[in-house]
Amino acid sequence: MAFELLTCLREEVTCPICLDLLTEPLSLDCGHSFCQACITAKTKESVTSQGGESTCPVCRISYCTGELRPNWHVANIVERLRKVKVSPKEGQKINLCERHEEKLLLFCKTDRKVICWLCERSQEHRGHHTVLVEEVAHEFQEKLQAALWKLKNDQQEARMLEAVIGEERTSWKKQMQTERQSIQAQFKKLKDILECEELRELQNLESEEKAVLGRLAEAEDELAQQSQLATDLILDLECRLQGSTMDMLQDVNHLVERSEALSLKKPKTFLKEQRKAFRAPNLKRIIQAFEKAHVIPY
Repeated sequence: MAFELLTCLREEVTCPICLDLLTEPLSLDCGHSFCQACITAKTKESVTSQGGESTCPVCRISYCTGELRPNWHVANIVERLRKVKVSPKEGQKINLCERHEEKLLLFCKTDRKVICWLCERSQEHRGHHTVLVEEVAHEFQEKLQAALWKLKNDQQEARMLEAVIGEERTSWKKQMQTERQSIQAQFKKLKDILECEELRELQNLESEEKAVLGRLAEAEDELAQQSQLATDLILDLECRLQGSTMDMLQDVNHLVERSEALSLKKPKTFLKEQRKAFRAPNLKRIIQAFEKAHVIPY
């Protein structure tokens, strides 16, 4: 377990250029660290071949020479790691076959695993193509390094795509907010217009109501006056008819003239069918359009 942890830690503080533990590590703004000698040589090579532009050997992000900074934290880790040694007992078992406890000196290309000379002769690996570990180490080191760089490049590209998606999401939010504000402003304007029109129509209706009711009141007063005159005349006529013949004929001509002159005058009335009701054809068309597109609860 300790050896596995040390191996993982060594990978974290290994220079991606020389593939050895970092020496005087320098870090870029992108977060990758390199040996001072390795990154300096790489920078000079980039300046010569690319016209002055330098890119990180891992993620290919451009950088300036002034961005190189000593990474003392990583340097301290490397220094302590150099002093750590695996115990002799554990060190002896590191490169031994678990089954035969022989040194792992061979590599089976068929099964792609490290084996010992007894494994090579066993039934499991008999007839397989085997070579010395040293012969394939460099080949697989290059393959793994290429795979590592590809994955890191893919990871960097994924981060860039995430940033693009984030910007697109922000842009969409701004556009939706602008459209939301525009819709709210237009409907507020429409509400203001409708409220103004409503107030105007209600005021017109109130004025019309006062005028009609005033005229009806005048008609009522006129009818009341005519009714009173008729009542007075009826009393006079009843009185004459109930009296003597002499009393009935006394000034009878005047009474007859009064009766003939008094006739009911019908007051002017207002038929509801004749008045102009409020109509808003444009508004009705708008409401009908909305009713077709949406179910309006009542």
